[in-house]
Amino acid sequence: MSTLEPERGTGTGTLVEPTPQVSHGDGDHERFAHYVQKDKIMASALEGTPVVALCGKVWVPGRDPKKYPVCPMCKEIYESMGVGGDKDKSGKGGDKK
Repeated sequence: MSTLEPERGTGTGTLVEPTPQVSHGDGDHERFAHYVQKDKIMASALEGTPVVALCGKVWVPGRDPKKYPVCPMCKEIYESMGVGGDKDKSGKGGDKK
Protein backbone atom coordinates (compact mmCIF):
# COMPACT_ATOMS: atom_id res chain seq x y z
CA MET A 1 0.00 0.00 0.00
CA SER A 2 1.49 3.35 -0.94
CA THR A 3 0.50 6.93 -0.37
CA LEU A 4 0.91 9.98 -2.55
CA GLU A 5 1.96 13.10 -0.73
CA PRO A 6 1.97 16.22 -2.93
CA GLU A 7 4.68 18.81 -2.55
CA ARG A 8 3.33 22.30 -1.93
CA GLY A 9 2.90 24.43 -5.02
CA THR A 10 4.37 22.02 -7.58
CA GLY A 11 1.44 19.73 -8.34
CA THR A 12 3.64 16.63 -8.15
CA GLY A 13 3.92 14.02 -5.44
CA THR A 14 6.26 11.55 -3.81
CA LEU A 15 5.47 7.85 -3.75
CA VAL A 16 6.14 6.45 -0.28
CA GLU A 17 6.42 2.64 0.05
CA PRO A 18 5.94 1.24 3.56
CA THR A 19 8.80 -0.78 5.05
CA PRO A 20 7.76 -4.31 6.11
CA GLN A 21 8.02 -5.09 9.80
CA VAL A 22 10.49 -7.97 10.21
CA SER A 23 11.34 -9.54 13.57
CA HIS A 24 15.01 -10.48 14.05
CA GLY A 25 15.08 -11.72 17.60
CA ASP A 26 13.67 -13.88 20.31
CA GLY A 27 11.53 -11.00 21.57
CA ASP A 28 8.48 -11.82 19.49
CA HIS A 29 5.39 -10.49 21.18
CA GLU A 30 3.15 -13.39 20.29
CA ARG A 31 5.32 -16.46 21.02
CA PHE A 32 3.82 -18.94 18.55
CA ALA A 33 5.29 -21.59 16.28
CA HIS A 34 4.21 -20.98 12.68
CA TYR A 35 3.76 -23.17 9.61
CA VAL A 36 6.27 -22.36 6.84
CA GLN A 37 7.34 -24.22 3.65
CA LYS A 38 10.36 -26.48 4.28
CA ASP A 39 12.43 -25.07 1.42
CA LYS A 40 11.88 -21.53 2.72
CA ILE A 41 13.14 -22.50 6.18
CA MET A 42 16.33 -23.97 4.72
CA ALA A 43 16.94 -20.88 2.57
CA SER A 44 16.38 -18.66 5.60
CA ALA A 45 18.85 -20.66 7.68
CA LEU A 46 21.51 -20.42 4.98
CA GLU A 47 20.94 -16.85 3.79
CA GLY A 48 19.29 -15.15 6.77
CA THR A 49 16.30 -14.13 4.66
CA PRO A 50 12.83 -13.64 6.18
CA VAL A 51 10.12 -16.29 5.80
CA VAL A 52 6.35 -15.89 5.49
CA ALA A 53 4.06 -18.11 7.58
CA LEU A 54 0.64 -19.28 6.43
CA CYS A 55 -0.92 -16.61 8.64
CA GLY A 56 1.15 -13.90 6.93
CA LYS A 57 3.72 -13.25 9.66
CA VAL A 58 7.11 -12.28 8.21
CA TRP A 59 10.26 -12.85 10.29
CA VAL A 60 13.74 -14.34 10.35
CA PRO A 61 13.51 -17.63 12.29
CA GLY A 62 15.96 -18.05 15.12
CA ARG A 63 14.30 -19.91 17.97
CA ASP A 64 13.22 -23.47 18.65
CA PRO A 65 9.58 -23.79 17.50
CA LYS A 66 9.05 -26.84 19.72
CA LYS A 67 9.02 -24.55 22.76
CA TYR A 68 5.90 -22.66 21.61
CA PRO A 69 2.27 -23.51 20.83
CA VAL A 70 1.21 -23.59 17.17
CA CYS A 71 -0.22 -20.34 15.84
CA PRO A 72 -4.02 -20.80 15.81
CA MET A 73 -4.38 -18.99 12.48
CA CYS A 74 -1.63 -21.06 10.80
CA LYS A 75 -3.21 -24.24 12.13
CA GLU A 76 -6.67 -23.27 10.87
CA ILE A 77 -5.33 -22.38 7.41
CA TYR A 78 -3.27 -25.56 7.20
CA GLU A 79 -6.21 -27.77 8.19
CA SER A 80 -8.50 -26.03 5.68
CA MET A 81 -6.00 -26.78 2.90
CA GLY A 82 -6.56 -30.52 3.31
CA VAL A 83 -2.82 -31.21 2.95
CA GLY A 84 -1.97 -34.86 3.60
CA GLY A 85 1.61 -35.60 2.50
CA ASP A 86 4.24 -34.76 5.12
CA LYS A 87 2.76 -36.01 8.37
CA ASP A 88 4.96 -36.59 11.40
CA LYS A 89 4.34 -39.05 14.26
CA SER A 90 1.75 -36.79 15.87
CA GLY A 91 -0.31 -36.71 12.67
CA LYS A 92 0.48 -33.05 12.09
CA GLY A 93 2.15 -32.00 8.88
CA GLY A 94 4.14 -28.98 7.75
CA ASP A 95 6.96 -27.15 9.42
CA LYS A 96 6.71 -25.04 12.52
CA LYS A 97 9.06 -22.13 13.10
